[in-house]
Amino acid sequence: MASDLRTQDIQNPVDVAEYLFRRLHEVGVRSVHGLPGDYNLVALDYIPKAGLNWVGNCNELNAGYAADGYARVKGISAIVTTFGVGELSAVNAIAGAYSEYVPIVHIVGYPSTASQKNGMLLHHTLGNGDFNVFSKMSKEISCAVSLLNDQHEAATLIDNAIRECWLHSRPVYISLPSDMVQKKVDGDRLKTPLDLSFPKNDPEKEDYVVDVILKYLHAAQNPVVLVDACAIRHRALDETHEFIVKSGIPTFVAPMGKGAVNETLPNYGGVYAGDGSNKGVRERVEASDLVISIGAIKSDFNTAGFTYRISQLNTIDLHSYGTKVRYSEYPGVRMNGVLKKVTAKLGQLNVEKGPKPNNDIPDEEVKSPEPTITQAWFWPRLGQWLEKNDVVITETGTANFGIWETRFPADVTAISQVLWGSIGYATGSCQGAALAAKELGIKRTILFTGDGSFQLTAQEVSTMLRNKLNPIIFIICNKGYTIERYIHGWEDSYNDVQEWKYKELPYAFGAEKDSVLTYRVSTKKEVEELFLDREFASGDTQKLRFVELVMAWDDAPVALKSTAAAAAKTNAEN
Repeated sequence: MASDLRTQDIQNPVDVAEYLFRRLHEVGVRSVHGLPGDYNLVALDYIPKAGLNWVGNCNELNAGYAADGYARVKGISAIVTTFGVGELSAVNAIAGAYSEYVPIVHIVGYPSTASQKNGMLLHHTLGNGDFNVFSKMSKEISCAVSLLNDQHEAATLIDNAIRECWLHSRPVYISLPSDMVQKKVDGDRLKTPLDLSFPKNDPEKEDYVVDVILKYLHAAQNPVVLVDACAIRHRALDETHEFIVKSGIPTFVAPMGKGAVNETLPNYGGVYAGDGSNKGVRERVEASDLVISIGAIKSDFNTAGFTYRISQLNTIDLHSYGTKVRYSEYPGVRMNGVLKKVTAKLGQLNVEKGPKPNNDIPDEEVKSPEPTITQAWFWPRLGQWLEKNDVVITETGTANFGIWETRFPADVTAISQVLWGSIGYATGSCQGAALAAKELGIKRTILFTGDGSFQLTAQEVSTMLRNKLNPIIFIICNKGYTIERYIHGWEDSYNDVQEWKYKELPYAFGAEKDSVLTYRVSTKKEVEELFLDREFASGDTQKLRFVELVMAWDDAPVALKSTAAAAAKTNAEN
């Protein structure tokens, strides 16, 4: 009875599902990834009512990868799966998003609250009456879990989950039981936008940290800045950019931070990854007497096998959760506010110029009469072809390491999964990124993935066609898992894959003849001709472009070779 009275008091009732999807619309989501399942079907009816587009993926894993790519371009994303079978298929992708700080709202259609309460023996369950087992699994890869089992708590739990997703830049999990979809909540809450502002630093602590940083900055003779992924994920790029421009300090990026910095700036110096660094970068960074590190993630692949040689005694670490100046830690002093104040108070600094990366093709490649496309030739040549605002996705493997040698034009968004490294990620991610780019008016989304990687998630080309997306897809045809070969099993069959007729796949997925352009290039001359093809290169070409890019099976970027050797050594250690 009390419950009924509370519902009657609502002046502007809206259904729980409508409330949820309208909140997602509010924070910038325009398309929802996922798959239908009987426990989420009624909820899906509310997606268009909230002004959202339903994507409809081929499987939940791909949908999770796509939501990840969408969030990296748009700032946040959403995926809907069904209880048990659906959500577990997405877990790998959601874990990757958690690992790499990508904000995804994962909505799971649940059996009704009555079915849960009675422990009914339903399909998609373990048959033991436990309806919380899957949410418990997801708790470890979510920064908030909201189980919408009570309509009077539903709106509050929804708001909290979306806010946590945004602020922590990590996935959240929302259960939506089938009988809760049409329960009423207070629609007047929607008139007040969610507060997505980061908590302000304590002014006294922040000012103290700023003064300490300025003291070390002014004492330094040859400081450098090193920008990494968490500057992107924790929304500190504006403050980072202002600091880099005003200070003029030589600035480098870690592999995961590729795309965080405008690479046309005169003080941009290239990629620092220990022994895998761009030419001249390692020497310059490691000789510095002060490293301003912004948003670092010091994982194995991000450091080329833990080959960083930077002393903590010469490092200032700026993060979302606090600041570390040499060996002194200041928890809770977030980088955004600190960077803003440091920039405002900078004054004159000692700046020693750094290396100037370019897209010049190495002399030995220019002089070589060999027509075969090599990794060393291709990635700098790609840098000459890329355009401002491109979205560039590289799969874990040769592409991910090769892109280190590409100097970007301004405002390029780079997407890769350096830490989680799930093979097949990039093709699914490309679908979500291309959709987000289309919504933002960005004209070119470009994918580089290996043939082995592509075979894991090839179905998402179908989803791209269905949603009328037109990315440029390069399949590096090099007969298998080259990155794995360099770690172990050089010529073993487990690193081989069946050779597909890749460029025929779009048609197998239902593409009309005039909706796709397909190519096969196996020589440098053919790549040059392709890059000069105006229809292929244009952002206005309303066709998906699909390229078989033939490379030698045993060729890899230098950085991959050294990192793979380090990985093999680590794997062999007792």
